[in-house]
Amino acid sequence: MSLEKRRLDVAALNLANLHASAMPGQSPAAVQKVVASPLQLSFLGALRHQEDSQQLRDVKVIATEVSPRLMHDPGHPHANAQGMVAYPAVDQATEMVTASTALRAYEANIAVASTARAMAAKALELGGQS
Repeated sequence: MSLEKRRLDVAALNLANLHASAMPGQSPAAVQKVVASPLQLSFLGALRHQEDSQQLRDVKVIATEVSPRLMHDPGHPHANAQGMVAYPAVDQATEMVTASTALRAYEANIAVASTARAMAAKALELGGQS
C-alpha cells in the first residue's frame, strides 16, 4: 500500500510541475518516477503488519533524464534569447494513468487486507467453538 501511495504522490507532483517554467540557463523541475524491486511474499508474509512488509521491498523515487519541453513565448519572463521557455517534459496522459492505476491498486490492497482480517477473525471464532 505504501508503494501505491508513493506512486500517487509522485504522479501528483509531476502534474503539479507541468506548467512550472525555469529561468534561462536553469533546468526545469525533473520528471520523477517510482522504481520498486520485486516483492515475493508467502501467505504468512501477506498477513504481516505494514511496517514489516515495507522492509521487504526497495522503493526509490528517481529523476528521469528527459529533455525539457520548449515552447516559444517571447513575452514570458523566463524566455531565453530565442524566446523559448523551458518546462518539465511531463506527459499528462501518462501521469493521469499512473495516478488512476495507483489509486485502484491501493483500493484493491485495502480490500485484500479487510478480507484477510475477516478471515482471521472467522478462523479464531471457529477455533474457539470446539
